[in-house]
Amino acid sequence: MYEVLEDYAQTNNLRETSVELKLFIGLASILLCVSSPGPVAPLLVAASMSAAVLALAKIPARFYAKLLLVPVSFAAMSIVVILFITGGGAVLLQVPGLPLAITADGANLALLLLARVFGGMCSLYFIALTTPMTEIFDLLRRLRVPAVLIDLSMLTYRFIFILIEEAGQVYRSQVMRLGYGKFRESVRSFGMLAGALFIRTWESGEALVLAMDARCYDGRLGIPGDTRPISVLALAGGLLYLSAVLGVSLFTGGVVLV
Repeated sequence: MYEVLEDYAQTNNLRETSVELKLFIGLASILLCVSSPGPVAPLLVAASMSAAVLALAKIPARFYAKLLLVPVSFAAMSIVVILFITGGGAVLLQVPGLPLAITADGANLALLLLARVFGGMCSLYFIALTTPMTEIFDLLRRLRVPAVLIDLSMLTYRFIFILIEEAGQVYRSQVMRLGYGKFRESVRSFGMLAGALFIRTWESGEALVLAMDARCYDGRLGIPGDTRPISVLALAGGLLYLSAVLGVSLFTGGVVLV
């Protein structure tokens, strides 16, 4: 997944657009999503960010749908709980024989949360699929973020996907040996997987330290810098888009600041 995300971030059609402008539009869209009291503005953000990813950046629709499926599935499970625990308003659905019901207020809150999650994730994927992480780290360095935080972020980001890849390899080998056929075998295999991951992580860390020392590491990781100017047309389009979303949010109920 790491290689695929980075591949798309490096080769998409918005690759040469200024990283400052893409981050500004993406982060502002997230703020507008979470501050909107109605679902219309977050849904508008979700639709526009998806259109930008698919039509402008040329990210394959099938891959983008798979990415969205993960957060939306988690949000759907949470919304089912919210539907039944939030009271108020008219009763829309009563579960026969159980003290469970879906009310109008609960349905409105569930729809709002789903729209906010959907809009926020689309904005986040817009940043992730159009901007390489090295450019984001370079921007953080130019914003005077402490170097130790940037280095830790770079190492953490890289090792998350290495850990996932290692876990996948160990898990697949265990499945091929019928390691998860029964409950007792599953518990034993999971313990072996955790132990193998700990050892491999330790060895990878030692190998990384040796490699960094061999390259004369002096306490700071090098980040390639590539500053691109913001075009007036792109900036005007971004501001016009954010103004339109803000206008929709105000028209449909205002902005929640707290």
